[in-house]
Amino acid sequence: MKEKLTIALVAHDHRKADMIDWVKRNSDYLSKHHLVCTGTTGGLIRKAFEELGKNAQIDCMASEPMGGDAEIAAMVIRNEIDLAIFLIDDLNPQPHEADIQMLLRQSPLHNTPIACNRISADLMISSPLWSDPDYKPIEQSYIRFDRK
Repeated sequence: MKEKLTIALVAHDHRKADMIDWVKRNSDYLSKHHLVCTGTTGGLIRKAFEELGKNAQIDCMASEPMGGDAEIAAMVIRNEIDLAIFLIDDLNPQPHEADIQMLLRQSPLHNTPIACNRISADLMISSPLWSDPDYKPIEQSYIRFDRK
């Protein structure tokens, strides 16, 4: 599909440590791609790459409560994101729930894969389809299916 992906990385406060650990474990892979992060998460990811002595192209949006989720959702709508990793804190209420839901709704609507836990993220980044030049994702179909 593409040699260099644009990958969105978002993590709620109680999931940031998990995200940083995942990024460190996958830093060789991630350093080859363009990373787009919400503000605080992006700063932590940038620091993790520095600690590893590695470089990565990282662009930071606003922090999540200040609209970072919405900025990334807008990028999904414009087909600027190839893959989103969004580690969500499902145990605590979020004041910016509407922005979270927007990203979670727009990703499947615009055919953007989104992983909300580490195992899904691992499976997605390890898929051989990313490097298959013959693979073309099928466009979403919203034609009503009627049984006859």
